[in-house]
Amino acid sequence: MKHVAVLMGGWSAEREVSMNSGLACSEALKSCGYKVTPIDVGRNIAETLSELKPDVCFNALHGRYGEDGYIQGLLEIIGIPYTHSGVLASALAMDKPVAKTLFADVGIPIADGKIFTRQDIQDGASFPKPFVVKPLNEGSSVGVTIILEDENISLQDLPWTFGEKVLIETFIPGREIQVAVMGDTALGAVEIRPLGRFYDYEAKYTAGKAEHLMPAPLDPADYEEALRLALLAHQTLGCRGVSRSDLRFDDTKDGPGKFYMLETNTQPGMTSLSLVPEIAAHSGVSFEELVRWIVEDASCDR
Repeated sequence: MKHVAVLMGGWSAEREVSMNSGLACSEALKSCGYKVTPIDVGRNIAETLSELKPDVCFNALHGRYGEDGYIQGLLEIIGIPYTHSGVLASALAMDKPVAKTLFADVGIPIADGKIFTRQDIQDGASFPKPFVVKPLNEGSSVGVTIILEDENISLQDLPWTFGEKVLIETFIPGREIQVAVMGDTALGAVEIRPLGRFYDYEAKYTAGKAEHLMPAPLDPADYEEALRLALLAHQTLGCRGVSRSDLRFDDTKDGPGKFYMLETNTQPGMTSLSLVPEIAAHSGVSFEELVRWIVEDASCDR
């Protein structure tokens, strides 16, 4: 019986959803016959794992220290195979400006953007509306703000919650398309229609706050293009296991629509409202089969 330690919780801004993901995966793994030990990760995690000596760590952590290469590096050092992406891919994907540069290098369309420092903003820096303000290295839309053309708000009016630097991008109108990748296969694409302004943290993790259209109602050629871009992003970053890529599809102008890659998430949520399990189920992969595959795919960095 393989012993799986499920890492969850932690101390990032996404602690709550990580706990939900971890508990759901723990129950599914138990039903598959694994010995499972759920762990609410603290700063003594190396000592905890050294004493426990699991065969595999299922990484259900979200946000900083869980999906940015930190926990992956620790697991490499103590030699415990772990799920999802390795050190480098995790760090690259979590750093939005670096990931955007890599995407652009392989021809994946991205939104125009610029990094501003806190001092730049205080000195009166501006960016043409509409724009999106993003922390450099948070997930689940934590800290994201959208400013539209008709809003009388400047960068200086925003509460500063981003650390020393912030990414500001041109807002891309259109539709929210998300694609799940499992290994070397793009499983499918879902369209998200949030009831609010955009697919923010609340919409992602509160029932009834967003409509999920699975499969995404796109023309066949556009659907395949979404899958191609997500798989290319997964491979460009060097991801392994499962990932989820978030795209915007701008079909608001005359002529064919165009995809823009927003980001690739190397630690996608695994809750009852999460998109990767939903897409996998539509592809014929049950939640139990999905978590079993993720565990059996675990390794130290390849």
